[in-house]
Amino acid sequence: MPDETNQPLVELQQVDKSFDGNGDLVLEDISLHVKKGEFVSLLGQSGCGKSTILNLIGGFEEPTAGKVYLDGEPVREPGRRCVMLFQDYGLLPWRSVLKNVELGLEPIGLSADERRERAMEYLRLVGLDKNIRQLPDELSGGMKQRVAIARALAMKPELILMDEPFAALDTFNRYYLQDELLRLQEKEGTTIVLVTHDIDEAVYLSDRVFIMKPHPGRISRGLRIEPSKPRDRSHGDFQYYRRIILEEFHFTQPKQEPDFQI
Repeated sequence: MPDETNQPLVELQQVDKSFDGNGDLVLEDISLHVKKGEFVSLLGQSGCGKSTILNLIGGFEEPTAGKVYLDGEPVREPGRRCVMLFQDYGLLPWRSVLKNVELGLEPIGLSADERRERAMEYLRLVGLDKNIRQLPDELSGGMKQRVAIARALAMKPELILMDEPFAALDTFNRYYLQDELLRLQEKEGTTIVLVTHDIDEAVYLSDRVFIMKPHPGRISRGLRIEPSKPRDRSHGDFQYYRRIILEEFHFTQPKQEPDFQI
């Protein structure tokens, strides 16, 4: 659950981003905040700058204008408090499942026994403790992504940035991993910012959704999600929020609805 009392963990203030010298903006006037323990999605079509926002939060890019803060401190470079998860898993093919999870722990001074113990803890959490000797090529796509999630969680980051991590998976694996991610987030209390172009995924996973439009990338609306408990894709609440987002993209005829702006 998000922390309603403390300052935001992530904050962007009037951020612009340009990648060339002619001043053409990829992002314009991006302002948002993410509370500790919150699950936030950036939703929009390809090319609207969603991944660029992740890179700014993670310290991989610098804003052209505006400020990016992590826990009140300006973000100037990547750090261990924040971990990025990608669609391509990022596993080393010559390392076993166990050794891939231990990889992120090697620079922090743990002993070999401590690394193994922590890696095994998170492999058990994602249900792969029986697969520790397998290589990535011996795993399904869903299993590879679970290894990547275990590796990220084992580093005990405050923030996980996820760039369409389930996009390449079939529907069954995607639904399974979405449920696993919610379970793990609740257990660990980790803050997550997800980039997605999947409306259903954004509604199902998120506490809040920021809807983005392109040319230049900007936030057109912030939507707070109050999902059914337990979360249910067939529930009327899920369909309700889904329709609101579809209307924002002009895919349905608008209906009179309450204002859900943040």
